[in-house]
Amino acid sequence: MATGRYLIYGANGYTGSLIARLAAERGARPILAGRDQAAVAELARACGCEARAFGLGDTAALDAALGEVDLVLNCAGPFAHTARLMVDGCLRARTHYLDITGEAEVFEALARRDTQARAAGIMLLPGAGFDVVPSDCLAAHLHRRLPGARELTLAFQLRGGVSRGTATTAAENLHRAGMVRRDGVLVEAPGATRTIDFGAGPARALRIPWGDIATAFYSTGIPNIEVYAALPGPARALAALSPWLGGLTRAGVVQRALKRLIRRGPPGPSDEERARGYCLLWGEVSDAAGQRRAARMRTPEAYTLTALTALAIADRALAGQAPAGFQTPARAYGADLILEFPGVTREDM
Repeated sequence: MATGRYLIYGANGYTGSLIARLAAERGARPILAGRDQAAVAELARACGCEARAFGLGDTAALDAALGEVDLVLNCAGPFAHTARLMVDGCLRARTHYLDITGEAEVFEALARRDTQARAAGIMLLPGAGFDVVPSDCLAAHLHRRLPGARELTLAFQLRGGVSRGTATTAAENLHRAGMVRRDGVLVEAPGATRTIDFGAGPARALRIPWGDIATAFYSTGIPNIEVYAALPGPARALAALSPWLGGLTRAGVVQRALKRLIRRGPPGPSDEERARGYCLLWGEVSDAAGQRRAARMRTPEAYTLTALTALAIADRALAGQAPAGFQTPARAYGADLILEFPGVTREDM
């Protein structure tokens, strides 16, 4: 059913509402959906859009909503809880799937559904936001500069706040050990730190299980990948301790306490904070002969960039640029996709 329409699920969340409002400002009228009927309806009225309210466990309502559109943009995280059910619906309805996850395990799970997606003629492209468009494009660019690369290291530094959704996902994953890709396989590897110059002086960064340990492998074929983040001091300390606190942070009572604390905070960065914020990225590849290539990137603040990239990818897919099967941003649209957005610069080193 070719309608040229799309649906934003989780539209009433912090990032979903940013995307919905930007779409409306540009004259688009996506269907806005989520579980909270009152919140979705209020946002839909403000944006001049239609509203739908349903949970992903309601198969009939999900199928009816997906049958109205050519594409869904899933903004309801943590995506470990929502991606599978939404993708099941997309396969039934033959509807393209996008989301804004940064969860490595979600990328891996959707990669395993590549054959199903190809048979249905739909694209599955998770990670259409800051997670992982800029870093995926940086990885592909570095691989282009050194096609024989065997090692890839990526890192980022956020200058801005985080949303409740991002914090909730982080809380749910505190008990997990760090993870890297070694010889093409994801393995646990906690605890490493290194100093990285993102262009504003050296910063201490911690290795984390970011989504690129999955996506960069599919985008480049590089078998050894790790990702670092330069976090504020308290966050870095908590992340570094989390593998050793595993059982404690996984406990239900601790999870509930952390989530109550998160809910007491603001939904996410204010408009002023987002306007002041920005992100710095760095990447390096090396080959068996010891050759190295490195590059740095600067982008707008993470949630602002997410709204821009998610809508741009949705527009491309609706215009027919939606290769079937599991895709990453760079594999579907090239290493230079990120350079199309205002405020993005890339520097080879």
